[in-house]
Amino acid sequence: MAYSLIWLPDVLINAGLKVAPVDGWETRGRGDIKVIKGVMCHHTAGPKNLNMPSLDTLRLGRRLDNGDWLKPPLCNLGLGRDGTYYLVGAGRANHAGSPDKGGWRGIVTANSNMIGIEAEHVGQRGVPWPDIQMEAYLYGVAAILKHLGLNEMACCGHKEYAPSRKPDPSFDMFEFRAKLAQILQANVPVLSQIPAEELEIAPGEAQKRPTLRRGANNDFVKIVQARLGLVETGYFDGDTEAAVRHYQRTKKMVPDGIVGPLTWRVLTN
Repeated sequence: MAYSLIWLPDVLINAGLKVAPVDGWETRGRGDIKVIKGVMCHHTAGPKNLNMPSLDTLRLGRRLDNGDWLKPPLCNLGLGRDGTYYLVGAGRANHAGSPDKGGWRGIVTANSNMIGIEAEHVGQRGVPWPDIQMEAYLYGVAAILKHLGLNEMACCGHKEYAPSRKPDPSFDMFEFRAKLAQILQANVPVLSQIPAEELEIAPGEAQKRPTLRRGANNDFVKIVQARLGLVETGYFDGDTEAAVRHYQRTKKMVPDGIVGPLTWRVLTN
């Protein structure tokens, strides 16, 4: 049975963000999550290369310093360096640790009452965050807070919830919340992280290839469907999206189900 946070992808996609489901995320959790009262920001303190190298740890858990196993999922959302949100678990996650110790503005059970976002970062102070990742962090949190009817003060860092034992995230949370407030006041405008179209220079002509996602209905969708061995209906439905995600995985791309410039190039070469 799917857990409560299955609304997350729609909220993020509607904010213009890239979303990549991790297989089984709908039913992954330490039981269902309770009433959501906020969002907690983390960083992974993982490897310095690749987009989301910590994903398996977030999905499968990790060994603690005392030898115990921190059971998964370790967050609800993972955030890659390219701004893609990975859907890890729709149920309760152990993002605040086990046992859950800490507090933020009256919330003392963050695993049960806060959505946990683990952003890929080495965790070292002074190491910059990619602009596209930080923008996605801000707009993703803002979209979630707007959906829940909460303001920027419902967002905290793990270092604020558990200051005696956690340093994450490495950025300034006061500045982060100030930017959140501005985005919320602007009613969370939709981002354009992926270009609306790519200009392809072909011999003797220039052809524009639009970015395609679920709901598109045109001849470009037929081209994609033909390349993927699907019936050429021209409508980008759920089956087409699933086929695109599968293709992207086979090519070691972010499986966001969107045919943007990179997917177009790989698909048509």
